[in-house]
Amino acid sequence: MSGVLPVFEAGDVLLTSGVRLPGVQLVYKTYGTLNAARDNVIVAPTHYAGQHTDTAWLVGEGKALDPRRFFIVIPNMLGNGLSSSPSNTPAPFDGPRFPRVTLADNVRLQHRLLTEALGVTRVQLVVGFSMGAQQAYHWAALFPDFVARIAPICGSARTARHNFVFLEGLKAALTADGSFTGGDYTAPPVTGIKAFARVYAGWMFSQAFYRAEIDRLQMGAPDLQTFLAFLEGHFLARDANDLLAMLDSWQTADISAGGDLAAALAAIPARALVMPSETDLYFPVADNAAEVAAMPSAELRPIPSIWGHMAASGLNPVDVAFIDAALVELLAR
Repeated sequence: MSGVLPVFEAGDVLLTSGVRLPGVQLVYKTYGTLNAARDNVIVAPTHYAGQHTDTAWLVGEGKALDPRRFFIVIPNMLGNGLSSSPSNTPAPFDGPRFPRVTLADNVRLQHRLLTEALGVTRVQLVVGFSMGAQQAYHWAALFPDFVARIAPICGSARTARHNFVFLEGLKAALTADGSFTGGDYTAPPVTGIKAFARVYAGWMFSQAFYRAEIDRLQMGAPDLQTFLAFLEGHFLARDANDLLAMLDSWQTADISAGGDLAAALAAIPARALVMPSETDLYFPVADNAAEVAAMPSAELRPIPSIWGHMAASGLNPVDVAFIDAALVELLAR
């Protein structure tokens, strides 16, 4: 299911839910060379509905994530269609029977990949966008002695209640399609996925983005309907059950596992550079500001962008330059 990409065969994995998922596979991509000390490592987890190719914009010669200097690992999140997911897992855990997977489950599996398969001794940075940012927080909380720095971009340590409600709207739009049939569909529920994408379109980008007609002037869409159809295409390329499994992981994201979030944040020793977008509609600056206030070695640096949540998607060169410069500075500390 992974083509030429390397696969970490994790075997049977006991999930946080108590379910033992057999034959778990973690598909990943690497750039650069591991040094002799096996500690020049950067981890860049994938985001919602994204795969390693969607994170690769962070990597390149002359960038902060320079493969001539660092060994960069991009692990594909469980549920994203490459690593173990509803769409590629055999019965009895196929489709809607795929068990709940938390971000803690993901990060523990990624830690096994690094230590068991790659022999990594220390991680210099975990950087991620959106759910990748949430995984960066989990890395610092679960493996505090293993991670030197984190850079969560447009993401949070715990999914906020308003964020949870936004995701419920996406879920409702997808599952309202009559052909979804509880997840046991015989053909993709196209109508539901398109409705999902239309709901998402109002949240991914800010009001200012649409007011400035960035979709037309910078992204080349001749009209708004064409732009919305483009967004539909992104989600139509994903399996509906995979989208719902990742959405559940997002909704349940919480480094404290339902406990004292402030205490969990205070226990993070890693240096953190937290970068929300000034116009993000579901990971707002205020949420990150409260998190940073509880962390012993963290800085809040909002991205001055009108691209909303997608300021950290790699699509806008100005935002890319801002993020890369911040990461260069963080890695130099």
